[in-house]
Amino acid sequence: MLEIGKKAPDFTLLNQDNESMSLSDFKGKKVILYFYPRDNTPGCTKQACGFGELYPSFVEHGVEIIGISKDSVASHKRFKDKYQLPFTLLSDPELEAIKAYDVWKEKNMYGKKVMGVVRTTYLIDEDGMIVKAFEKVKAADNPQNMLKEVEE
Repeated sequence: MLEIGKKAPDFTLLNQDNESMSLSDFKGKKVILYFYPRDNTPGCTKQACGFGELYPSFVEHGVEIIGISKDSVASHKRFKDKYQLPFTLLSDPELEAIKAYDVWKEKNMYGKKVMGVVRTTYLIDEDGMIVKAFEKVKAADNPQNMLKEVEE
């Protein structure tokens, strides 16, 4: 996990509409950058829908939400449309941002060691600095907990 107080690494990835987006595009806004393992899985769906339901409250606080996984652009498009997610999903099949944000790690799945995305959420301020970082977050609680963080 990256250190609080450090500059958030910039990246350029494709969104669900196959458009190139960079973290620097959001300069001047607070950003919740959340990394999740996979579209359309129970935990990831719960987390995404939670952020979707609370999205108007995040916008009121001047916060943009970006979800990142290694899923394809087409998978993100289907996931976003299926659950009517109001925020951006970025595709990182080459693990560019995933590795830059130190969320690609060894995990234990059903007793086997595998490499994968550890569910991690960063809060980045208007100047692109990491102000909060949470690793191994619980999918169901993460959106509400992040809203509490931005309301402080």
